[in-house]
Amino acid sequence: MLGLTVSQSTNITGAHSSTFTIVNNCNYTVWPAVVSGPESTQISPSGFILQPGESTSISVPPSWSGRISGRTHRGNDSSGNFSCLTGDCGTSILECSGRDATPPVTLAEFTLGPVGTLVYYDVSLVDGYNLPLMISPHNETGGNCNSTGCAADLNGDCPSELKVVNGSETVACKSACTAFGAPQYCCETTDTCKPTSYSRFFKSRCPTAYSYTQDDANSTFSCFAADYVITFSHLLPPRLMEVQRKEWRIRKVATSAMLPVEPAVPIATIKQSATVPLDFTVCQSSNNVSA
Repeated sequence: MLGLTVSQSTNITGAHSSTFTIVNNCNYTVWPAVVSGPESTQISPSGFILQPGESTSISVPPSWSGRISGRTHRGNDSSGNFSCLTGDCGTSILECSGRDATPPVTLAEFTLGPVGTLVYYDVSLVDGYNLPLMISPHNETGGNCNSTGCAADLNGDCPSELKVVNGSETVACKSACTAFGAPQYCCETTDTCKPTSYSRFFKSRCPTAYSYTQDDANSTFSCFAADYVITFSHLLPPRLMEVQRKEWRIRKVATSAMLPVEPAVPIATIKQSATVPLDFTVCQSSNNVSA
């Protein structure tokens, strides 16, 4: 395991049930966004910058739900305001201030109950994909504490009709719902919400991630008393990728009769951190413009 040091730190006090450590293991800049759910306290800052090799720790209070995502390809709009080509939250500033990321975007979703209860978490491709993202529990005391996420390069493999292109580069991959808006892709009713060739594209490459709205049973994980590392990375080492596939196949059999569990959407409290374990290999290069 590699270590990582970040120079700045901001300590936030108060009761919390988990610490989330967000790691940029890419060789380009990522602008993470933290969006709290409607019933949760809004976290500040809700947007920040991670240079390659940097991390930020978030002290998360009990009974919080929220989403964490990454923005890429930063530039400025016609008025000179902050803007990102993928995952932008539309505020024209670094902070997202409670506004969701614009699809297509890869999402890390968490739902925390009171202290001592389960934390539910998943990585969702329901809103599409813009960069690889993994969740890895640490210091867990019980539950179905598996790593999950999407470490594959879906931009490179993305079907042409789902691609978001910047010049000659594919920078994101839309979900079928975002691309077409049809009921069979957007799951407007459970009768029309079945796997499609597009959801199977996502599932085959990222077997533990949500591929469409009703993909609960094999895509939601839970832990007691765990901390989490959320890593923007490129590819898992082949050995770990195969372990993840085996875990997913075992979980799929064990939970085949399980009723859907829908974790709530979107939170946090920020602290730029120190030494952090890096579980995954480095992202490939990108044409991001650094701030």
